[in-house]
Amino acid sequence: MQDFLGVLHKDIKICLYTLAYWVKSCGMETLLGMLRAVGDSTRLRLLLLLVKAELTVSELTEILGQSQPRVSRHLKLLCEAGLLERFKEGAWVFYRAADQGGAAELARALPLLADSENDPVLIDDRRRLAHVRAQRAQEAAAYFRANAPQWERIRSLHVPEADVERLIVRLLEQERLDYVLDAGTGTGRMLELLAPYIKRGIGIDVSPEMLSIARDRLENAGVFNCQVRRGDVYRLPFADGEAKGGFDAVLFHQVLHYLDDPQAALREAIRVLKPGGRIMIVDFAPHDLEFLRNEHAHRRLGFSEHEVQSWFKLAGLKPVAAESLAPRSGAETLTVMVWVAETPGIATRRKKVEAAA
Repeated sequence: MQDFLGVLHKDIKICLYTLAYWVKSCGMETLLGMLRAVGDSTRLRLLLLLVKAELTVSELTEILGQSQPRVSRHLKLLCEAGLLERFKEGAWVFYRAADQGGAAELARALPLLADSENDPVLIDDRRRLAHVRAQRAQEAAAYFRANAPQWERIRSLHVPEADVERLIVRLLEQERLDYVLDAGTGTGRMLELLAPYIKRGIGIDVSPEMLSIARDRLENAGVFNCQVRRGDVYRLPFADGEAKGGFDAVLFHQVLHYLDDPQAALREAIRVLKPGGRIMIVDFAPHDLEFLRNEHAHRRLGFSEHEVQSWFKLAGLKPVAAESLAPRSGAETLTVMVWVAETPGIATRRKKVEAAA
């Protein structure tokens, strides 16, 4: 067997080892069900596309040149086999390849066997996918251009973003972070920043336009361990963190000053954290720039140290860090604050990690 594997192409060996893993961990019937699901040319084409990008039914219809009912039927079969994930975003429904567990491994391995570099159908699929992405990027860029002046004006009021981002990474990477939530992800920049330091990340935002920008950013940056979803910070679409799959950290980056009730958003974030999980708040210290409220929808003109620490105390969180980035030039007038707190249970979690090591 080893001699046989030695002469096989590397990608084929990867696929064989993946299949062997599946038979051992999930059983032959589960594996056969997945293989039957991709045992159709259209469904295999769909899987190859959705490994590369999140796409709507209409986008997939445009790429494949097939009717919407037919594409929807094939997508349903792939979802039932566990190879795809389906999620609703307003009036749209997005699909993507599974990104966790054995189904994700299989979804990534099967495309290696397809002759995608030489098959004319798959080459055409990739060309059409590039066209769909270009259309999406143009729409996102138009929205960004229309709003960029106000974002640039706000950025000019505080220290450079690079300084803020270095501080965020330094404070978050002190703990092992497998699963991170970026609440109010906006352009997706925080997910792009944190992607190298985490196993998996997800961002939510209520704005479809901002989600389009975020998707385009992550795809262009080659970030495949993070995704974005439409969602409300007051009603996060995730199970309680006590259950399997809770978040290791939740980040609020320049989000809370837009909210009517920041404490409610904080409580909801705590709900989806694992025991020992961390909350990070990045926002402004108190200021008197009233135009930010009148022209940019800021509900709050910053938060004091006392106020944020009182939130942590009421929520039963343990403060971990509080750092400030004060203005360094005459043009800068805002101080950026970064607060970190953790939920109970960190000692227990550390013991488990140490024991596993």
